[in-house]
Amino acid sequence: MTPANILRATLAAGLLVAFALPSAVAPAAAQAVQGGDTGGGVVRVAKPVTGAQVYQSVCQACHMQDGKGGSGAGTIPALASNPRLAGAAYPIMVVSKGKGAMPSFTDLLSDAQMANVITYVRTNFGNSYAKPVSEAEVARIAHPPAAARD
Repeated sequence: MTPANILRATLAAGLLVAFALPSAVAPAAAQAVQGGDTGGGVVRVAKPVTGAQVYQSVCQACHMQDGKGGSGAGTIPALASNPRLAGAAYPIMVVSKGKGAMPSFTDLLSDAQMANVITYVRTNFGNSYAKPVSEAEVARIAHPPAAARD
């Protein structure tokens, strides 16, 4: 198994635990209105929607809370003050397709979640690339028409 596949499996397992396990442990929670109390003291937690929520739930484990990346078994690039984030296409490509040890997130995050987290990173951590990334931009790069892939 390649390092990227190991990372992908680890992230998928983490997301499964974060989002699926609570409803598997407490079936009543699965029937509750999103974000509402089930009456049994169990509150259902929604999937991350905002860029900050996605970053904290998915990206922060590797890129760190401050976006400065890290090193150990490998080097995790810093997102903080990163000039490569100036154009939206580069981070969309990396998040949707993966690069190096970073896996593709198209199977784990929706286009809207990817757009939100990329916009969040581009406007935080010392970055000031204010133009929001749209869900349509992510879809165009993450899911090109079949003719464009050939």
